[in-house]
Amino acid sequence: MHRLTQEHLIMVFVALVALASGGDMLADLAHGADRAHLLQEGLLLALALMILLWLWRDHRSQRRALVALQQELEQIRSRPEPESAQVLSVRQHFSAAINDQFGRWQLTPSEAEVGLMLLKGYSLKEVAMLRGTAERTIRQQASAIYQKSGVSGRHSFAAWFLEDLLTPQ
Repeated sequence: MHRLTQEHLIMVFVALVALASGGDMLADLAHGADRAHLLQEGLLLALALMILLWLWRDHRSQRRALVALQQELEQIRSRPEPESAQVLSVRQHFSAAINDQFGRWQLTPSEAEVGLMLLKGYSLKEVAMLRGTAERTIRQQASAIYQKSGVSGRHSFAAWFLEDLLTPQ
């Protein structure tokens, strides 16, 4: 079942405007309204229908992008673990270190999830789509993460974890 979003509400509103305009136009025709008024009603109806079509196409495009992202994420999750015990051990230790650091920064569970997705390279828009949240919410959570971690932004956040790993010993 789909959540009723702001986008859905706007589409319903525009559809209602189109229906009301069409109904008013039919009533005006029955009462012999002048052509100028009928032209205005027709233009309003055409505009409402074009906006509705545009919103619907945009919604479908976003849904396709979300499905593609979910499939990509599922493919990543279903990849076989590396065969090398050393690589597996490093991944486990790195993951534990990230989670420990998130705990020291006192990130909420939602912030930690967003933080991991940002470290994996997802854009704010992609994170919002995957989490079923408004992009504005993800931006606020990302800002809270950067503030709690004492970094200036996304690149500094990723660099905080990777810098020491990439420095030769």
